[in-house]
Amino acid sequence: MLHAVIMAGGSGTRFWPASRQIKPKQLLKMGGQRTMLQTTFDRMQGLVSSEHVLILTNNQLTDAVVAQLPDLPLEHIVGEPCKRDTAPCIGVAASLVQAADADGIMVVMPSDHVIEPKSEFHRAIKAGVRLVEEDPTRIVTFGIRPTYPAESFGYIQRGQAIECVPGTSTFKVDRFREKPDRATAEEYVGAGTFYWNSGIFLWKAKTILEALQKFEPEMYDLIQNIAHGIGTSEFQSSFEEHFAKIKGKSIDFAVMERHENVVVIEAPFQWDDVGSWQAIARLIEPDAMGNAVDGPYLPIDSSNMIIRSESEHLVVTIGMSDTIVVHTPDATLVAPKSEEERVREVVKQLAELGHQQYL
Repeated sequence: MLHAVIMAGGSGTRFWPASRQIKPKQLLKMGGQRTMLQTTFDRMQGLVSSEHVLILTNNQLTDAVVAQLPDLPLEHIVGEPCKRDTAPCIGVAASLVQAADADGIMVVMPSDHVIEPKSEFHRAIKAGVRLVEEDPTRIVTFGIRPTYPAESFGYIQRGQAIECVPGTSTFKVDRFREKPDRATAEEYVGAGTFYWNSGIFLWKAKTILEALQKFEPEMYDLIQNIAHGIGTSEFQSSFEEHFAKIKGKSIDFAVMERHENVVVIEAPFQWDDVGSWQAIARLIEPDAMGNAVDGPYLPIDSSNMIIRSESEHLVVTIGMSDTIVVHTPDATLVAPKSEEERVREVVKQLAELGHQQYL
């Protein structure tokens, strides 16, 4: 049976000031009527029943996730006691899936991606399920054909083609590549055999746990200590005790780059990781002057702006271009588009200065 695991514990620091510790990016609406987490959950409808969806978040966000997904059983929203990256998160999720379904297959995805259309996403996931059913030792990932030489994504280099579902392109993974510099990214795009790593994975719960046991035995043992408490009154205390002892590591480093049987499906869907404020221009159709606007805005001789304003606060710009303006009730960001990566510096400096009320 197919289970869905949605990872919703990120901090979204590049989306300050809208994204905060108690309301990070995945809990925000980004150009739509539903939040990114809700949209990710909605995407699974018709593919996985809500009884087989798990949300992994952090303890601080659990109540907010419950409020956004009231139809999801409370026990399916799991708050991590501390941040330990994706491999421990996925290991605990796999243990929960296996406890409920010994032969369960799980699709794992972040909570803050935009994917369209849903029908093509479902088709790709079903193809992944077939691959795993044919060979239970397989690990499946989904690659995005690059449209420009991105330096902010990891890459997947494809190898030999694999026969799969008609209309779906599937390949053995030759190797994973870390985020490249500009020249290397251009080489990858020019080669035509590289994909962006979407961060979406599919495997049997048993298979990923066996991989963690092989490659990360210390992590696996601690996850097993947590798993022993599943379904008992000791689970939460065991979770808090043993999870904190795990050395954090991404699932890419822990397993994906080391496993001998990884395949990649070329994603037939459109994908956007919504990694920075400029993504708003891809989610909201810009006006005639190239302004992407979410909220009340009056442009005067202004073009190619990114504008977000909460409530009914009006933003006015005069003679400006290529600038990001984000207004919230207690903080406002104004930055050139070319400097948007430095938004993280704002969060870091606010923390260093002790301005917790703005974090």
